[in-house]
Amino acid sequence: MENRFNNRDVSWLYFNERVMLQASKTDVPLMERFRFLSIFSSNLDEFYRVRMPAIRALQQIKDENNELLLKEIDNIIKNQQQSFGQILNKELLPLLHAANIHFVYREKMPEVMMEKTKEFMLNKISAFLQLIWLSEHPNFFPESNKIYLAFACQHKSMDDVLIINIPAEECGRFYTETINGIQYIVTIDDIIKTHLAEMLNGIELQEVYSFKITRDADLELHDEFKGDIALKIEEQIAVRDFGLATRFLYDASMSASLKQKLMTAFQLQAATLVEGGAYHNLKDLSGLPLRNETFNYLPWKAKHFPLPCGSMFECLEKGDILVSVPYQSYERVLQFFNAAAIDPYVTEISITLYRIAGDSVIANALISAAKNGKQVTVFVELKARFDEANNIRWAKKMKAAGVKIIYSIPGLKVHAKVALVKRKLNDRSTYYGVFSTGNFNESTARFYTDHILLTCNNDMLREAEMLFIFLAKRRKPLINDTFGFRHLLIAQFNLQSEFLKHIEQEIQHARQGLPAAVFIKLNNLEEEVLINKLYEASAAGVKINLIVRSICRVRPGVKDLSENITVRRIVDRYLEHPRIFVFHNNGNQKTFLGSADWMNRNIYRRIEVCFPLYDNKLKQQIWKLLEMQWQDTAAAVSIDENARNIPLVAGNAPLISSQETIFNFFQNQVYE
Repeated sequence: MENRFNNRDVSWLYFNERVMLQASKTDVPLMERFRFLSIFSSNLDEFYRVRMPAIRALQQIKDENNELLLKEIDNIIKNQQQSFGQILNKELLPLLHAANIHFVYREKMPEVMMEKTKEFMLNKISAFLQLIWLSEHPNFFPESNKIYLAFACQHKSMDDVLIINIPAEECGRFYTETINGIQYIVTIDDIIKTHLAEMLNGIELQEVYSFKITRDADLELHDEFKGDIALKIEEQIAVRDFGLATRFLYDASMSASLKQKLMTAFQLQAATLVEGGAYHNLKDLSGLPLRNETFNYLPWKAKHFPLPCGSMFECLEKGDILVSVPYQSYERVLQFFNAAAIDPYVTEISITLYRIAGDSVIANALISAAKNGKQVTVFVELKARFDEANNIRWAKKMKAAGVKIIYSIPGLKVHAKVALVKRKLNDRSTYYGVFSTGNFNESTARFYTDHILLTCNNDMLREAEMLFIFLAKRRKPLINDTFGFRHLLIAQFNLQSEFLKHIEQEIQHARQGLPAAVFIKLNNLEEEVLINKLYEASAAGVKINLIVRSICRVRPGVKDLSENITVRRIVDRYLEHPRIFVFHNNGNQKTFLGSADWMNRNIYRRIEVCFPLYDNKLKQQIWKLLEMQWQDTAAAVSIDENARNIPLVAGNAPLISSQETIFNFFQNQVYE
């Protein structure tokens, strides 16, 4: 059968559309609606930085299907940008005006703001402006995703173009004043446009338009690279904003002559040309200075639950602890590392770090542990996209404190989230550990949903120790690497084969007339071997429910292919992030959590860890959470066979928010 899989990029674009459509929901607070527009814009920027180079490469292959795909992607983005403008201009801005907030957008500067904005221009903005005359600086190279203004003008008795940066990072994107009971908000773009001419001593500025250039964000790190990988990455970060242009975004009203001058000057012939509005980088809408607290979500305070006994390690010896953030407090995880840092009987700590918080309590605890005489080993993944510089900074700081730092493996990313503590008491060594679906990052734990298992299960932790021994080798697995993982599912070793085995078991149960079902929650579902196995299971009668937040290449509900597969997507106030795998197993349910999406990169180019839940109470809790999410009708949509979002309810049917239901579940939970 042809077309067994949806295109990954088309699927992702429909996910981003789902993010944007949150901004049109009247039950979402006003500032949060602006934030969803901001996330949509930020996501699209990353799409052009990361995916568009590969998509554009298809143009080099003369194939009718490629041409149709490229046209489809262009049309989807164009339609989404039109919807974006409609939501912003027709829905959100009128609500601001109704609240006595005048967001000056696509209009002249109000007279009452002229003097105030001029002062701000003179006192603050002008300190950060760089004026680039193209006639004098033909080699000027705009940075990626920075906004610039292009003024057509007369300069030294000749036609010229003046390029000026918009210093949003230094001055903030918005300036606000309250006058006569009305809060005025203006962009610094408009402040510059309004007041620049009078500061240039009579130079005639004619048309003015904003533009930005998006560039390829991939770092070129070759498998054969030897030497200081941290230094190599730092060098590439320094030049990443000057890579190949993948998008030229410009004001649609820009004259053809000015557009051509910019394209020639900046060598944009190979970039995708995208018509936009008068303003770019609308990801900055997340910083809109709205002062009304009712415009934000009411805060949901994470549930603090007591340790059932005196110390962290004593508690874990009595049973596993599962932390579900942000509904439950992340303090339990921090306490684990803090306890390990000061406990006199802890001798060794090992951990993988992928995205480290900017002011990480965990990293500081590891530094303290090293200074307290413990052997601390940290595997730092330096290739975590857009977090490379922060990870390098922390790695250097930890290394200076005596922490043993192991850097990235050439050709592999280590995406696993695992920590291991060895404690020696009375000549007896005991292992304690943490396995997580998300990063060891207390910042993202406030708005990413994730599950973290704290355990002293010796079988799992012995295998974690074998994993750390392998990571220290800093190489890809060899054919004769036989670690014998039986409890942990680890990409590059047994993860794919074990998942295939569990699906096959459900197929055999279905053929025997026994109950058979699979329930999986992922961020992304792309890898074809595993998808084909799900198709095989569907054909055998296995009931398959999937919750996939982003990319989903499965085509559900297709006759003779996937009739028993249903896919849903949830986009709400928290980012849905856990990976959960539940197999019915004829009533003896098997449950795994972990770091691995079912994408090509996760299966074939990363070290990932998925881990079992053995505690029946914790397995039941995860299952209950999945059931709550499956009942969501407020933030969930169904994904159809063409990757599009389909509402689950119509009309005035009552809406159920799974995140609100789960929050209340944990708030009402009684801890023994």
